[in-house]
Amino acid sequence: MGTVFSFDVRGCSDVSRARGALVEAVDFLHHADRVFSPYREDSQVSRLARGEITSEQCGPDVQEVRGLCENMTRRTEGWFSPWYAGDAGGWDPTGLVKGWATERAARMLASAVPGAAVCVNGGGDIQLLGGPWRIGLADPLHPGELAAVVEVGAEVREVAVATSGPAERGCHILDPRTGEPPAHALAAMTVIGPSLTLADAFATAAYAMGDGAHAWLEKQQDVEGLATSATGLTRETSGFGRWTA
Repeated sequence: MGTVFSFDVRGCSDVSRARGALVEAVDFLHHADRVFSPYREDSQVSRLARGEITSEQCGPDVQEVRGLCENMTRRTEGWFSPWYAGDAGGWDPTGLVKGWATERAARMLASAVPGAAVCVNGGGDIQLLGGPWRIGLADPLHPGELAAVVEVGAEVREVAVATSGPAERGCHILDPRTGEPPAHALAAMTVIGPSLTLADAFATAAYAMGDGAHAWLEKQQDVEGLATSATGLTRETSGFGRWTA
C-alpha cells in the first residue's frame, strides 16, 4: 500500500501462536494490496476500472468494500466518495480500504491470541483492540513533534485513530463536488472512533469538508475530531478532550 505497517501484541503467553497470527495478518495485507491497489495493473480494482471485469465478477472482499463505501458515502452526505469526480466509471476505494485492511488485520490477531492487547498501525492510522495505550498524533507542521497524545485505558476494548491531510503524501484528497483540492487551509484532520474503517473514511470526508467538518463531527455518535489549520491553530470536538493525556 506504499506505506509502513507495524504490529504490537501485548499480554500473549503463547509466542509461537502470536508469530503465526502475525504471518497471517501480513499475508492478508499483501492480499489487500494485490486486490485493491490502483497502481497495480493486475489488481481487481484496476481491471474493474478498465472494464475487463464487472463488480459481480470480483471477489468477496471487493463486494464487502464496495458496500462499505456506499454506506460511508451516505453517512457523510457525499463528502466521502470512491468515485472519480465527473466519471461514473471510475471507482477508487483507497480512502477507505487502508483503514478496512488495517482493522481486519488487527481483528485477525486479536482472534488468534484471545486476551492480548493488539495495536496495528497502517501508515499512521491505528486500530487498537484492548489496552492500555498512548498514541502520539504527529504535528503536521513540525516534523518530529506531537500535536496531542491520545490516552486509551485498559477498560476500552476498541478504539481507532485516523488522520487525513497533505503532510505525508502531499495533496491527494479532492473535493468530491469539484474534483479539485479542497479550498481551505487545513493541515490535518484526526478522527477517533471505535472502528478504523469508519474513522479512516470519516477523516477523509471531514478533511474534504474543511470548515464544515466541526459541526458535522459533533453530530456523529461515538466519534471525535481534531482539526489543525495551516497556521497551526487547532479545533477539537466537544468530547475530544476525554481522549487526551
